[in-house]
Amino acid sequence: MSELTQEQRILTAMRKTLAAVIKDVTPPPGMKHPLSEQTIIDVRQCLGLISAREKELAEARGRASERPYYADEPSSAHVVPIAGLGKGKLRN
Repeated sequence: MSELTQEQRILTAMRKTLAAVIKDVTPPPGMKHPLSEQTIIDVRQCLGLISAREKELAEARGRASERPYYADEPSSAHVVPIAGLGKGKLRN
């Protein structure tokens, strides 16, 4: 994997910082949010702009399939257990 550019490092740091701030200020269900509605909209716009620029940079480097993902997102990989596999007869 190649080294990230200065712009990519800045975008990553900004995205992670905004996500941490959101996590820190999100109140439990039923409580009033400490941020104004306009601030919430502005933060969403910032995250959208960061995401769009990260996508542009990935496309410019020929890695258009790169995208952020969530840890709880279902994986497209399927695990195949090998414990039951043995040396069977080869088919022709």
